[in-house]
Amino acid sequence: MIEKALAVAFQIGLVLLLSPLVTGFNRVLKARAQTRRGPSLLQPYRDLYKLLRKGMVIPDTASWIFTATPFVLFVTTLLASLLIPMVSVAAPLSLFGGVLAVVYLLALGRFFLALAGLDTGSSFGGLGSSREMTISAIAEPALMLAVFTVAIGAGSTNLSIVAQSAQGQSWRFLAPSQMLAFAALFIVLIAETGRIPVDNLSTHLELTMIHEAMILEYSGPYLALIEWAAAIKQLVLMMLLVNVFFPFGLSADWSPGAVLFSLVLFSLKLLLLSIVVAIVEIGNAKMRLFRVPELLAIAFVLGALALVSTFLFQG
Repeated sequence: MIEKALAVAFQIGLVLLLSPLVTGFNRVLKARAQTRRGPSLLQPYRDLYKLLRKGMVIPDTASWIFTATPFVLFVTTLLASLLIPMVSVAAPLSLFGGVLAVVYLLALGRFFLALAGLDTGSSFGGLGSSREMTISAIAEPALMLAVFTVAIGAGSTNLSIVAQSAQGQSWRFLAPSQMLAFAALFIVLIAETGRIPVDNLSTHLELTMIHEAMILEYSGPYLALIEWAAAIKQLVLMMLLVNVFFPFGLSADWSPGAVLFSLVLFSLKLLLLSIVVAIVEIGNAKMRLFRVPELLAIAFVLGALALVSTFLFQG
Protein backbone atom coordinates (compact mmCIF):
# COMPACT_ATOMS: atom_id res chain seq x y z
CA MET A 1 0.00 0.00 0.00
CA ILE A 2 2.83 2.38 0.88
CA GLU A 3 4.65 1.45 -2.33
CA LYS A 4 1.52 2.20 -4.37
CA ALA A 5 1.13 5.59 -2.67
CA LEU A 6 4.78 6.41 -3.36
CA ALA A 7 4.33 5.40 -7.01
CA VAL A 8 1.30 7.68 -7.34
CA ALA A 9 3.15 10.59 -5.70
CA PHE A 10 6.25 10.04 -7.86
CA GLN A 11 4.34 9.95 -11.15
CA ILE A 12 2.21 12.97 -10.18
CA GLY A 13 5.33 14.96 -9.38
CA LEU A 14 7.03 13.81 -12.57
CA VAL A 15 4.02 14.70 -14.73
CA LEU A 16 3.60 18.12 -13.11
CA LEU A 17 7.29 18.98 -13.52
CA LEU A 18 7.89 17.40 -16.93
CA SER A 19 4.80 18.61 -18.82
CA PRO A 20 5.81 22.33 -18.97
CA LEU A 21 9.34 21.28 -19.92
CA VAL A 22 8.04 19.26 -22.89
CA THR A 23 6.01 22.30 -23.99
CA GLY A 24 9.07 24.53 -23.71
CA PHE A 25 11.23 22.05 -25.59
CA ASN A 26 8.73 21.83 -28.44
CA ARG A 27 8.70 25.62 -28.73
CA VAL A 28 12.50 25.78 -28.76
CA LEU A 29 12.70 23.08 -31.45
CA LYS A 30 10.19 24.90 -33.64
CA ALA A 31 11.96 28.25 -33.20
CA ARG A 32 15.41 26.84 -33.96
CA ALA A 33 14.15 25.05 -37.07
CA GLN A 34 12.69 28.36 -38.28
CA THR A 35 16.01 30.11 -37.54
CA ARG A 36 14.46 32.13 -34.72
CA ARG A 37 15.82 32.63 -31.25
CA GLY A 38 12.46 31.80 -29.71
CA PRO A 39 11.52 31.56 -26.02
CA SER A 40 13.63 30.00 -23.30
CA LEU A 41 13.28 26.32 -22.49
CA LEU A 42 11.99 27.29 -19.03
CA GLN A 43 9.54 29.94 -20.26
CA PRO A 44 6.42 27.79 -19.55
CA TYR A 45 7.44 27.62 -15.87
CA ARG A 46 7.81 31.40 -15.76
CA ASP A 47 4.42 31.84 -17.43
CA LEU A 48 2.72 29.58 -14.89
CA TYR A 49 4.42 31.34 -11.98
CA LYS A 50 3.37 34.73 -13.33
CA LEU A 51 -0.24 33.67 -13.85
CA LEU A 52 -0.48 32.10 -10.39
CA ARG A 53 0.53 35.44 -8.82
CA LYS A 54 -1.89 37.56 -10.85
CA GLY A 55 -5.43 38.57 -9.97
CA MET A 56 -8.49 37.32 -11.81
CA VAL A 57 -11.25 39.04 -13.75
CA ILE A 58 -14.46 36.98 -13.67
CA PRO A 59 -17.33 38.00 -16.00
CA ASP A 60 -20.58 38.99 -14.33
CA THR A 61 -22.48 36.51 -16.52
CA ALA A 62 -20.36 33.53 -15.40
CA SER A 63 -21.87 30.77 -13.27
CA TRP A 64 -20.29 28.03 -11.15
CA ILE A 65 -19.29 26.22 -14.34
CA PHE A 66 -16.79 28.95 -15.16
CA THR A 67 -15.22 28.62 -11.70
CA ALA A 68 -15.22 24.82 -11.55
CA THR A 69 -13.87 24.18 -15.06
CA PRO A 70 -10.15 24.88 -14.38
CA PHE A 71 -10.17 22.47 -11.43
CA VAL A 72 -12.15 19.76 -13.25
CA LEU A 73 -9.92 20.04 -16.31
CA PHE A 74 -6.72 19.91 -14.26
CA VAL A 75 -7.79 16.99 -12.05
CA THR A 76 -9.23 14.82 -14.85
CA THR A 77 -6.13 15.28 -17.01
CA LEU A 78 -3.84 14.48 -14.10
CA LEU A 79 -5.87 11.35 -13.24
CA ALA A 80 -5.65 10.22 -16.86
CA SER A 81 -1.85 10.44 -16.67
CA LEU A 82 -1.86 8.01 -13.72
CA LEU A 83 -3.58 5.34 -15.81
CA ILE A 84 -0.77 5.21 -18.37
CA PRO A 85 2.65 3.56 -17.83
CA MET A 86 5.30 6.27 -17.68
CA VAL A 87 8.53 4.84 -16.28
CA SER A 88 7.20 1.55 -14.92
CA VAL A 89 5.10 -0.99 -16.77
CA ALA A 90 2.71 -0.88 -13.80
CA ALA A 91 0.78 2.40 -14.00
CA PRO A 92 -0.04 3.72 -10.49
CA LEU A 93 -3.82 3.61 -10.97
CA SER A 94 -4.03 0.87 -13.61
CA LEU A 95 -6.41 -1.17 -11.44
CA PHE A 96 -9.02 1.60 -11.64
CA GLY A 97 -9.39 1.67 -15.41
CA GLY A 98 -7.80 1.29 -18.80
CA VAL A 99 -7.88 3.12 -22.07
CA LEU A 100 -11.63 3.76 -21.85
CA ALA A 101 -11.11 5.55 -18.53
CA VAL A 102 -8.38 7.68 -20.11
CA VAL A 103 -10.67 8.67 -22.99
CA TYR A 104 -13.60 9.40 -20.68
CA LEU A 105 -11.51 11.52 -18.30
CA LEU A 106 -10.13 13.59 -21.18
CA ALA A 107 -13.65 13.90 -22.62
CA LEU A 108 -15.01 15.09 -19.26
CA GLY A 109 -12.42 17.85 -19.10
CA ARG A 110 -13.17 18.86 -22.69
CA PHE A 111 -16.91 18.89 -21.95
CA PHE A 112 -16.49 21.29 -19.04
CA LEU A 113 -14.12 23.48 -21.05
CA ALA A 114 -16.67 23.73 -23.86
CA LEU A 115 -19.39 24.59 -21.33
CA ALA A 116 -17.16 27.29 -19.84
CA GLY A 117 -16.71 28.80 -23.29
CA LEU A 118 -20.49 29.06 -23.60
CA ASP A 119 -21.08 30.07 -19.98
CA THR A 120 -19.93 33.68 -20.25
CA GLY A 121 -22.09 34.41 -23.29
CA SER A 122 -19.08 35.49 -25.33
CA SER A 123 -19.36 35.00 -29.07
CA PHE A 124 -15.73 33.93 -29.21
CA GLY A 125 -16.29 31.33 -26.50
CA GLY A 126 -19.27 29.86 -28.32
CA LEU A 127 -17.27 29.78 -31.54
CA GLY A 128 -14.40 27.92 -29.90
CA SER A 129 -16.71 25.47 -28.11
CA SER A 130 -18.51 24.62 -31.33
CA ARG A 131 -15.24 23.99 -33.15
CA GLU A 132 -13.82 21.94 -30.27
CA MET A 133 -16.84 19.62 -30.24
CA THR A 134 -16.63 19.18 -34.00
CA ILE A 135 -13.01 18.09 -33.75
CA SER A 136 -13.51 15.84 -30.72
CA ALA A 137 -16.40 14.01 -32.39
CA ILE A 138 -13.88 12.50 -34.83
CA ALA A 139 -10.68 12.58 -32.76
CA GLU A 140 -11.99 10.50 -29.85
CA PRO A 141 -13.18 7.53 -31.96
CA ALA A 142 -9.87 7.59 -33.86
CA LEU A 143 -8.01 7.53 -30.53
CA MET A 144 -10.01 4.56 -29.28
CA LEU A 145 -9.61 2.59 -32.51
CA ALA A 146 -5.84 3.13 -32.48
CA VAL A 147 -5.38 1.97 -28.90
CA PHE A 148 -7.87 -0.91 -29.29
CA THR A 149 -5.65 -2.24 -32.07
CA VAL A 150 -2.83 -2.70 -29.57
CA ALA A 151 -5.20 -3.88 -26.83
CA ILE A 152 -6.48 -6.77 -28.94
CA GLY A 153 -3.03 -8.36 -28.98
CA ALA A 154 -2.85 -8.14 -25.19
CA GLY A 155 -6.43 -9.25 -24.64
CA SER A 156 -7.08 -6.33 -22.29
CA THR A 157 -7.78 -2.59 -22.36
CA ASN A 158 -5.65 -2.12 -19.24
CA LEU A 159 -2.67 -0.13 -20.50
CA SER A 160 -0.25 -1.76 -18.05
CA ILE A 161 -1.17 -5.21 -19.36
CA VAL A 162 -0.95 -3.90 -22.93
CA ALA A 163 2.56 -2.53 -22.35
CA GLN A 164 3.68 -5.69 -20.57
CA SER A 165 2.37 -7.87 -23.39
CA ALA A 166 3.96 -5.68 -26.07
CA GLN A 167 7.36 -5.90 -24.36
CA GLY A 168 7.42 -9.62 -25.02
CA GLN A 169 6.29 -9.24 -28.65
CA SER A 170 8.70 -6.69 -30.08
CA TRP A 171 8.09 -7.99 -33.59
CA ARG A 172 4.59 -6.52 -33.48
CA PHE A 173 6.04 -3.01 -33.82
CA LEU A 174 6.61 -3.73 -37.52
CA ALA A 175 3.14 -5.14 -38.14
CA PRO A 176 1.03 -3.10 -40.60
CA SER A 177 -1.78 -2.76 -38.08
CA GLN A 178 0.60 -1.21 -35.54
CA MET A 179 1.93 1.27 -38.08
CA LEU A 180 -1.57 2.31 -39.10
CA ALA A 181 -2.63 2.70 -35.47
CA PHE A 182 0.47 4.73 -34.68
CA ALA A 183 -0.20 7.06 -37.62
CA ALA A 184 -3.81 7.52 -36.52
CA LEU A 185 -2.82 8.33 -32.94
CA PHE A 186 -0.13 10.73 -34.16
CA ILE A 187 -2.72 12.72 -36.11
CA VAL A 188 -4.91 12.79 -33.00
CA LEU A 189 -1.93 14.13 -31.02
CA ILE A 190 -1.50 16.97 -33.53
CA ALA A 191 -5.21 17.84 -33.36
CA GLU A 192 -5.71 17.51 -29.60
CA THR A 193 -2.68 19.66 -28.75
CA GLY A 194 -3.62 22.46 -31.14
CA ARG A 195 -0.66 22.03 -33.46
CA ILE A 196 -0.31 23.27 -37.00
CA PRO A 197 -1.95 22.39 -39.39
CA VAL A 198 -5.03 21.97 -37.16
CA ASP A 199 -4.68 24.99 -34.87
CA ASN A 200 -2.18 27.67 -33.93
CA LEU A 201 -2.04 28.49 -30.23
CA SER A 202 0.23 31.48 -30.79
CA THR A 203 -2.48 33.53 -32.51
CA HIS A 204 -5.81 35.03 -31.47
CA LEU A 205 -7.35 35.38 -34.90
CA GLU A 206 -11.07 34.64 -35.10
CA LEU A 207 -10.68 32.58 -38.27
CA THR A 208 -8.10 30.23 -36.78
CA MET A 209 -8.40 29.91 -33.00
CA ILE A 210 -10.15 26.96 -31.40
CA HIS A 211 -8.69 26.29 -27.95
CA GLU A 212 -7.79 29.92 -27.29
CA ALA A 213 -11.33 31.09 -28.02
CA MET A 214 -12.76 28.98 -25.19
CA ILE A 215 -10.33 30.31 -22.57
CA LEU A 216 -10.32 33.94 -23.69
CA GLU A 217 -12.20 35.06 -20.56
CA TYR A 218 -9.87 33.31 -18.11
CA SER A 219 -7.01 35.01 -16.28
CA GLY A 220 -4.72 34.58 -13.30
CA PRO A 221 -4.62 31.22 -11.43
CA TYR A 222 -7.59 29.85 -13.40
CA LEU A 223 -5.73 30.39 -16.67
CA ALA A 224 -2.60 28.86 -15.12
CA LEU A 225 -4.52 25.66 -14.26
CA ILE A 226 -5.94 25.48 -17.81
CA GLU A 227 -2.54 26.01 -19.43
CA TRP A 228 -0.94 23.46 -17.10
CA ALA A 229 -3.71 20.97 -17.89
CA ALA A 230 -3.08 21.50 -21.63
CA ALA A 231 0.61 20.71 -21.10
CA ILE A 232 -0.30 17.57 -19.11
CA LYS A 233 -2.72 16.47 -21.83
CA GLN A 234 0.04 16.81 -24.41
CA LEU A 235 2.31 14.64 -22.25
CA VAL A 236 -0.49 12.09 -21.76
CA LEU A 237 -0.96 11.63 -25.50
CA MET A 238 2.80 11.42 -26.01
CA MET A 239 2.99 8.78 -23.29
CA LEU A 240 0.35 6.77 -25.13
CA LEU A 241 2.38 6.94 -28.33
CA VAL A 242 5.81 6.09 -26.94
CA ASN A 243 4.90 3.65 -24.17
CA VAL A 244 2.01 1.75 -25.74
CA PHE A 245 3.55 1.25 -29.17
CA PHE A 246 7.21 1.26 -28.06
CA PRO A 247 7.20 0.04 -24.45
CA PHE A 248 10.85 -1.02 -24.39
CA GLY A 249 12.72 0.40 -21.42
CA LEU A 250 9.79 0.37 -19.00
CA SER A 251 10.91 -0.99 -15.64
CA ALA A 252 9.25 -4.07 -14.19
CA ASP A 253 9.07 -2.54 -10.72
CA TRP A 254 9.52 0.77 -8.89
CA SER A 255 13.09 0.19 -7.69
CA PRO A 256 15.21 3.41 -7.90
CA GLY A 257 17.78 2.05 -10.35
CA ALA A 258 15.23 0.61 -12.75
CA VAL A 259 13.07 3.73 -12.60
CA LEU A 260 16.06 6.00 -13.30
CA PHE A 261 17.11 3.95 -16.33
CA SER A 262 13.52 3.90 -17.59
CA LEU A 263 13.23 7.67 -17.10
CA VAL A 264 16.29 8.22 -19.29
CA LEU A 265 14.86 6.05 -22.08
CA PHE A 266 11.45 7.71 -21.71
CA SER A 267 13.08 11.13 -22.12
CA LEU A 268 14.86 9.97 -25.26
CA LYS A 269 11.60 8.68 -26.73
CA LEU A 270 9.90 11.99 -25.93
CA LEU A 271 12.81 13.80 -27.57
CA LEU A 272 12.44 11.85 -30.80
CA LEU A 273 8.67 12.29 -30.86
CA SER A 274 9.02 16.04 -30.23
CA ILE A 275 11.40 16.33 -33.16
CA VAL A 276 8.90 14.59 -35.44
CA VAL A 277 6.08 16.86 -34.22
CA ALA A 278 8.24 19.94 -34.85
CA ILE A 279 9.05 18.74 -38.38
CA VAL A 280 5.34 18.27 -39.12
CA GLU A 281 4.53 21.75 -37.81
CA ILE A 282 7.27 23.43 -39.82
CA GLY A 283 6.54 21.53 -43.01
CA ASN A 284 2.82 22.41 -43.10
CA ALA A 285 0.72 25.54 -43.22
CA LYS A 286 -2.42 26.16 -41.18
CA MET A 287 -5.34 24.36 -42.78
CA ARG A 288 -8.68 25.97 -43.42
CA LEU A 289 -11.09 25.16 -40.63
CA PHE A 290 -13.40 23.18 -42.91
CA ARG A 291 -10.49 20.98 -43.97
CA VAL A 292 -9.66 19.91 -40.41
CA PRO A 293 -12.47 17.28 -40.20
CA GLU A 294 -11.05 15.74 -43.37
CA LEU A 295 -7.66 15.31 -41.70
CA LEU A 296 -9.27 13.74 -38.64
CA ALA A 297 -11.36 11.51 -40.89
CA ILE A 298 -8.07 10.18 -42.26
CA ALA A 299 -7.03 9.34 -38.69
CA PHE A 300 -10.35 7.57 -38.14
CA VAL A 301 -9.96 5.55 -41.35
CA LEU A 302 -6.38 4.61 -40.43
CA GLY A 303 -7.56 3.48 -36.99
CA ALA A 304 -10.39 1.46 -38.51
CA LEU A 305 -8.05 -0.18 -41.02
CA ALA A 306 -5.62 -0.99 -38.21
CA LEU A 307 -8.37 -2.64 -36.18
CA VAL A 308 -9.70 -4.64 -39.15
CA SER A 309 -6.22 -5.76 -40.20
CA THR A 310 -5.60 -6.97 -36.64
CA PHE A 311 -8.61 -9.29 -36.83
CA LEU A 312 -7.55 -10.49 -40.28
CA PHE A 313 -4.03 -11.14 -39.06
CA GLN A 314 -5.27 -13.10 -36.06
CA GLY A 315 -7.54 -15.07 -38.26
